Amino acid sequence: MRKLKVTEMGRMSVEEFKKSEKIPLIVILDNVRSMYNVGSIFRTSDAFRVEAIWLCGITGCPPHPEIHKTALGAEDSVEWKYFNTPEEAVVEARNMGYKTYAIEQCEGSIMLQDFADKSDKLAIILGNEVKGVKQEVVDMCDGCIEIPQYGTKHSLNVASAGAIVIYSIVGFRL
Repeated sequence: MRKLKVTEMGRMSVEEFKKSEKIPLIVILDNVRSMYNVGSIFRTSDAFRVEAIWLCGITGCPPHPEIHKTALGAEDSVEWKYFNTPEEAVVEARNMGYKTYAIEQCEGSIMLQDFADKSDKLAIILGNEVKGVKQEVVDMCDGCIEIPQYGTKHSLNVASAGAIVIYSIVGFRL
């Protein structure tokens, strides 16, 4: 086997990406403090043609060198919007017809492998690296999705969790 060169991969340009059909999925970031995590979520969202990322509270916004370091330009292809609070973002998403799910460990969480909501429009909320998704935001959501974990740690890095959930949601929609 031979690794492909970047020029052989047939990737679309930023302009082509912006015109392409997107997965009707919005990723809402609830006070994510690491710019590297934000950049990584941009890059994952580009890879799976996510409709938009909504940045809330202390979450950093492009342009920013630390976001760019991990996004590698995805901050230019993926649509994004800033909200003062994640609650405002959830209200807007719901008003636009999106079902909202916090990615969090909650009473009554749906395990990711059991998540089967095939609604036309979904929004997922990823939380702060230390505190997770705020309880007030969880209370506003249609449900919570939990990533099963089998080791000693109780959580995943927010960018890793986002990648796992985005891949899982997009996977059953294609």
